[in-house]
Amino acid sequence: MLIGVPKEIKPDEYRVGLTPTSVRELVSRGHQVCVETGAGVGIGMSDTVYQRSGASIEDDAAAIFAAADMIVKVKEPQPAECARLRDGQILFTYLHLAPDPDQARALLDSGVIAIAYETVTGPDGSLPLLAPMSEVAGRMAVQAGAHCLEREAGGAGILLGGVPGVKPANVVVIGGGVVGTNAIRVAMGMEAQVTVIERSLPRLQELDFQFGGRLNTIYSTTEALEEYVADADLVVGAVLVVGAAAPRLVTRDMLREMRDGSVLLDVAIDQGGCFETSRPTTHSDPTYIQEGIVHYCVANMPGAVPRTSTFALNNATLPYTLALADKGYPQALLDDAGLREGLNIHCGQVTHPAVAEALGYPYVPPVDALRA
Repeated sequence: MLIGVPKEIKPDEYRVGLTPTSVRELVSRGHQVCVETGAGVGIGMSDTVYQRSGASIEDDAAAIFAAADMIVKVKEPQPAECARLRDGQILFTYLHLAPDPDQARALLDSGVIAIAYETVTGPDGSLPLLAPMSEVAGRMAVQAGAHCLEREAGGAGILLGGVPGVKPANVVVIGGGVVGTNAIRVAMGMEAQVTVIERSLPRLQELDFQFGGRLNTIYSTTEALEEYVADADLVVGAVLVVGAAAPRLVTRDMLREMRDGSVLLDVAIDQGGCFETSRPTTHSDPTYIQEGIVHYCVANMPGAVPRTSTFALNNATLPYTLALADKGYPQALLDDAGLREGLNIHCGQVTHPAVAEALGYPYVPPVDALRA
């Protein structure tokens, strides 16, 4: 199989779909890998390093899309990339289709087989290809939020951990999954006061066992959100509904009860965001202020640390990439129910129930689509 790795073109995105190590694994199994020139610069990997791993280098992204049997990326294809996809081609990347009807329409029209990292599941129901970036985003969230609380960034001028004699910042994390757990870990490490709001009692129990009495665990209700958000200096939105748009849990009215200079950081922005006032931002222009509250809604947070992020992502994606290349996508998907959950679009059909429901398309079960 010929695997194409184009350079990411989303603003401020420096990750790359395959590392040289992954390329070497694919080439050792008899596959060809074509990498766009400069694709690895953001992670410190030159074209020469990729060539030594067995890849060919191509100057023209259009040529890569035209020749490749499978395109391996990081972020969702941009409009110019969607226009280059073709019937029967495999696209393996993050998609986040539920809040993005234009991308979904373009992928449906292209006839591509679109497999989304974020909906691939493990045997235990986990999300193995989303988890590495969720870990990075959760840890970065508190780091970014601490900076946003500084006066120069528009914040209230609060040091996250305080100092002796001055209380620390009050951090509220909405959602106790992978993002939330990593945000909690970093916030507590910086000696903030931390509350997690979560609707799963078993998960709250796990977090209580993990972090002990230093973490305030609260069951999620509208009243709880109103109470704890109003008193927060930093709110981290870490909500996930697999494949679907994130629920808007924090309303504009709740913002009006917060202190000016407080910070909302929406890690769920890739899925539409979990704050009513959220809109996507970029690393070069990461924040805006509404109702006196600083909003940080960067849609590709791990892109700011591309080397760490790319290697972490490839550690998780490589076995699936190898399976798709070795077996061909139909057999690979039929053999692995978890990988099959990643199939969002197949030759003009929507094959993930949450995506179909969010965008109003008929749902075709993946097995039916594959066997047809």
